[in-house]
Order: sequence, then structure tokens, then C-alpha cells
Amino acid sequence: MSSIMTSRRAFLSGSLLFVGGMALAACGKDDAVKAGAKITLEQWYHAYGEAGTQQAAIRYAKEYTKANPDVAIKVTWIAGDYSAKLHSTLLTPQAPDLFEIGDFQYIDVKNGLFAPLGDIVKGQENEYAKASLDSATVDGKLYGLKMMDDAMVLYYRKSVLEKAGITPPQTYAELAAAAKKLTTRAQKGLFIGSDGLGNAPYLMLWSNGADLLDAEGKKVVFNSPEGIAAISALKQLHDDKSLLQDFTTDWYDPGAFIQGATAMQWCGLWAMPAIKKALGDDFGVVAWPKFGDAGKPVSRTGGWFAVAGAKGKHVEEAKKYIEWLWIKQEELQKDWCVSYGFHIPARKSLTAKTTEFTSGPAKDAADILANSGKVYPNLWNTAMDTLFAQAVLKIAKSGGDAKALLDEAATKCQAELDKQLA
Repeated sequence: MSSIMTSRRAFLSGSLLFVGGMALAACGKDDAVKAGAKITLEQWYHAYGEAGTQQAAIRYAKEYTKANPDVAIKVTWIAGDYSAKLHSTLLTPQAPDLFEIGDFQYIDVKNGLFAPLGDIVKGQENEYAKASLDSATVDGKLYGLKMMDDAMVLYYRKSVLEKAGITPPQTYAELAAAAKKLTTRAQKGLFIGSDGLGNAPYLMLWSNGADLLDAEGKKVVFNSPEGIAAISALKQLHDDKSLLQDFTTDWYDPGAFIQGATAMQWCGLWAMPAIKKALGDDFGVVAWPKFGDAGKPVSRTGGWFAVAGAKGKHVEEAKKYIEWLWIKQEELQKDWCVSYGFHIPARKSLTAKTTEFTSGPAKDAADILANSGKVYPNLWNTAMDTLFAQAVLKIAKSGGDAKALLDEAATKCQAELDKQLA
């Protein structure tokens, strides 16, 4: 369950070391000391596919070194499986001092890989979405500072819905009915993923008041009556043959929506610039509709966290750079979010001052994230994700017994959870 952003971005890896405002290619620590720096911090980023991001990260490091000549920052751009490379390196003496991480994992904190960051955030907690804070909190301590938020929303083609006499769906029943009515020989009504599932299993749970784990994070609860009812309803979309499946790109890419292969698509805010360029104002966004009268609309919140490595030699200096860049430097945070790709600044006050999110579908997406954003609990790991997905697949596509399959998966997931908590 590595971050979805990793799978949609690819770039060449590289590294530059900035010391006193000068770029030094492939410098070692001795060279950094000779140039005047007493400390060299190694900072890792995954390879963003958005042009200009690598240069921006290097520029930020350069600006910090200008203000703090004793600190050099080596920016390393990691292509390929970033999460695997990061975690294998964190266990070695070559572990970076600071880095970014997508889906926050409890086990990383338990294994002593991350340093607490609560002291640099203290008093500013209200600036961040509660879901993001909760995701990066273990045993009452915060270990990750959100850099930017990625809202995931349901895009719909205005003209197509209007022609069919359909209003943007507010309930799951309306969504299923709309998807069926909008399906023609030339176009499917809804695209949630090439596998016919995507994020939908989680969205279904959350939209009916269910969840993956209980509030204490000690019990698997996706097999609750509310969870069973919501997951069972996914079969309707498959029975109606209203889902686009096996498309050349997956749900996180807007290609299917732009090309008219689907009238509605679950996708991320990052896709909005491309959609607007292709379709103009002929689109809108809503949250995933509530499941029944007792439910509520939901969205999934993605994005990246800045983290300081606990095993580094310069933990406090790494934390100072995180505080400087992701708390104090509003213009750099805004630059990172909207100058290259399209992301919501993690700090609420900055979002309110970012003109790109003050009107239209972009504002709608920001409001959706603020009001209904949900995240995976940090105890939810890859093994549990796989077990849950296998059960949902059998329910949605094969009509398997939802209660029996989810009960079985919950028992196995509980064993995985207990291992982490032991």
C-alpha cells in the first residue's frame, strides 16, 4: 500500500550538495567542511513527475544554507520504488537525516526510525487537518509534518450529466443509478479503477460510518454490520456493467475522463489542471456520496509528510530545517504546491490565502478535503490491505458471501494488527 503518488510520478534520480550557495556535484563531507559548512544534512525526495520540483527542492536547500552557512543540505532525488529504497536505507548507517513519506506506518515509529516533531508544531495544531495529525501520531507523539494535501474527489462531466437529466449524486443509490443511466456503447458511467475497485472499498466503509479499525486502533472493525452493508453494495456497480475497467491508465490518471471514456471518475486534485485544459469549465467535483440516510460524504486525503530520521547524527538540525521550510516559509510552501503540480497547502491559513483555491472546482475540492477527508490509520499495513482487498474483490465481482468473507479477512487482519501491537 505504498503511496499512490509514487505510482504516478517518475523522474531521473540525482543529487546535488549546496554549500554556501554553491552547487557541488557528488561532494563528500570533507568538501562540505572545507567550503565552510560544519554539518551536512542529507534530504531524500521521491522522484516527482512534475517538472520543476527537483530544481525547487534544491533552491529551497540553497536558500536555507544562505541563511545558515554552517549547514549544507544534500538533496537526493530517488527514482523507482522510493518506499523500498528508503526503508532499506533507514536500517543502515547511510540513513538520510530527513525525508518525505506518503502513507504513514506505525511500525516505522515502533522500530525507532522516526524522530518526534511535536515540539516544532506545538501551538499550531489547528493549522493542520485532524486526519493528517492523527495519521502521523503514535502514542500521543507526532512524527510527521504534512507538506501538502492531495484531495481525492469524484469528477463529473457537466454537459453529459445535464443532457441525461442527472444532478451530481449525493447518495450511493444516486451514484449507482447515474452510472447505469450514463453508460452507453461509447462511454461508461463511472471509473473507479482498472480493477473495478480502486479506493471504493474504503470510501464505501467511511460513507456508511464504518471504518477499518476502531478508535483505539486495537480492533479490526470493517466487518461491522455497516461495513458489510456498504461493501455488499459494490456488486451493484458490477452487475449493472456501468464501470469502466481495464483502461490503459488507472484511476489516478485523468486520461479516461478527458477522452470521454467515462462520464464520472474518482481521481485526485493533481489531475485538475490537465482536466481544465482539456475540458474548460465542463466539469465539476463532489465528495464520494453518503451511503444511505445515516451516512456522510467522504474523501480520501493523500499527500506527503516531512520526517526526521531518528538514527541520524544531526536530528535537531534536521528538525530545524523542517520547521524552517514547512512551517515558517509560506511562499516556498505555496510555490511547492501550485507552481509545478496542483496540491493544497497543508497549513489551513495558507490555503485560505492561495488564490488558486478561492473559486471554482478547486475551491470545491479544498472544501471537500477540509470537511470530509479521511486517511488510512497508521496501523493499517500492506498485509492487511491485501487481505481486505481480496475479500472485497470476491464480494463485488463474484457475489461471494459478504459477511463470511469479511469475517474471515477481519480475523486474519486482527492477527496482523496484534503482531504490530505486541
